[in-house]
Amino acid sequence: MLQCLPQVQVTDYYCCCCLIYCCFCCSCCSTPVLPLTSILCSLTSTHYTSIMSLECLIGVKFNNFVLMATDMSHLQSIMVQKSDDDKMLALSKNLVMAVSGEAGDTTQFAEYIAKNIQLYKMRNGYELPPAAAVHFTRHTLATHLRSREPYFVNLLMGGVDPDTNKTELFYMDYLAASIPVKYYAFGYGGMFTLSVMDKEYTPDMNEKEAYELLKKCVAEIKRRFIINLPKFRVRIISKEGIKDMPHIVGEGEAA
Repeated sequence: MLQCLPQVQVTDYYCCCCLIYCCFCCSCCSTPVLPLTSILCSLTSTHYTSIMSLECLIGVKFNNFVLMATDMSHLQSIMVQKSDDDKMLALSKNLVMAVSGEAGDTTQFAEYIAKNIQLYKMRNGYELPPAAAVHFTRHTLATHLRSREPYFVNLLMGGVDPDTNKTELFYMDYLAASIPVKYYAFGYGGMFTLSVMDKEYTPDMNEKEAYELLKKCVAEIKRRFIINLPKFRVRIISKEGIKDMPHIVGEGEAA
């Protein structure tokens, strides 16, 4: 049986118990082994998912528009680096992507998707509908997930189909799982909003009613969540385009 070697590559195999280099089973405890890449992936994913859980993305689909909101806090470990962060990116005139995760990954991945969607428009003369843009984004995320350079990002993509004028909202996590939803929220803070939307949401709300619903969600986060997320950036996506709404500031005291 093989003993520990002074130098090993990232493709070498390690015992999942004592991390000794081995061939098929550990030389000291006969435990089945795992690739080192799996061990490193589990460690890094735990770190990045903890960062993503502190951020909050909210998306709600209505009959005539999609309402999206993100917190404006840029977090690093236990510090707030700035409070005017924009976590939404316009992919086209009727499509917005909200993204949370590790700072470098969010910027690089969001810009890569946005530029490729614009390139498609330049080559073909028309914009991708939301569903097609989501399929392209999911394929890109899934491809990188199976490489040595995965992106640890969670996404909400919402917009209006330019051909049918139907509103669409899609959930996508860092494992490239994607489904259409009526409403969804990422992060620990988002967990407090789902019960509010379960009770208050109706698809025929107008913009004023939808904005008030979102204010209730932010107020619930302010009361219940231990992390301070004071401000939320809000945008409405409709067939007329993308419109910025006034920022929502959390009100109320902790319960």
